[in-house]
Amino acid sequence: MKATGIVRRIDDLGRVVIPKEIRRTMRIREGDPLEIYTNSEGEVIFKKYSPINELSESAASVAEVIHKLGNAPVVIFDRDHVVAVSGVSKREFNERRISQGLEEILELRKSWQFTGEGKPVLPAEGISRHALAISPIVVSGDISGAVCFLAGDSAAKGTQLHLTLSQTAAMFLSRQLEA
Repeated sequence: MKATGIVRRIDDLGRVVIPKEIRRTMRIREGDPLEIYTNSEGEVIFKKYSPINELSESAASVAEVIHKLGNAPVVIFDRDHVVAVSGVSKREFNERRISQGLEEILELRKSWQFTGEGKPVLPAEGISRHALAISPIVVSGDISGAVCFLAGDSAAKGTQLHLTLSQTAAMFLSRQLEA
């Protein structure tokens, strides 16, 4: 654990303000759920809660199935990181953060497809493969993550199949999270 040097007091309602610099760095937005942990040393730890991580096995199965059907690599993200992959090295993508470009697409709450026009979206930081199709996972009106098909090494375009499969997988995961 890393010390920040920032100290905050608890107010009369038991609240603590998380400083803006930390919220920005950790990508904590207003309304984001946080899990609270304690340990035997008296530490209180806040961790961003990701409902998709609860379904990591299901997400991995979904990624594998649509990868085979769409014949392209698949990555499933929560709001911040890679949760499951198929068709690419898990080690290469493990715990990668989502890119600013993917975050912007998710805010639109619409599926997206690369048609060859405009700038391609690189969905994960530090990865040079661009997205073919992206569909947001929306649960109770909130964005929980995304399903993304990736191009191989070439500058491929997304197909209607990629878009439909990503939408189907996103809807399936959304239903699993609502249950």
